[in-house]
Amino acid sequence: MDRLLSEKEERDTLTWIDKIPFSRPKKNVSRDFSDGVMVAEIVKHYFPRIVDIHNYITSCKTQQKRNNWKLLNKKVFSKLDFYVSEDMVEKIVSSTPGVILQVLFSLKEKLEKKLTFSGTILNLLLHH
Repeated sequence: MDRLLSEKEERDTLTWIDKIPFSRPKKNVSRDFSDGVMVAEIVKHYFPRIVDIHNYITSCKTQQKRNNWKLLNKKVFSKLDFYVSEDMVEKIVSSTPGVILQVLFSLKEKLEKKLTFSGTILNLLLHH
């Protein structure tokens, strides 16, 4: 997850998040996603049962942002076999340019795999 994305990967990730309905407008990706709330909304969009969105508090305070990311790692990402390191979280909460896109790209890949797997299981159950 800690690598620079190609222009195509960045573009694909931005196109992907543009398709998701968020509770607030996106203006600056690094800042908008820094508190983790919109990341929780992404997961909720695909897997509504694993995210209790009311647990995530929109904030510009660093400690609350950390708390949101800690909760994401513990309650949500663990169910997806996904993890954002403390080092990455620190970069995200301080809105370091490019870092959130790396995380979103990795999350996108993980969600797509889970959705494909879930669809395959569902097809097996329905057709056998």
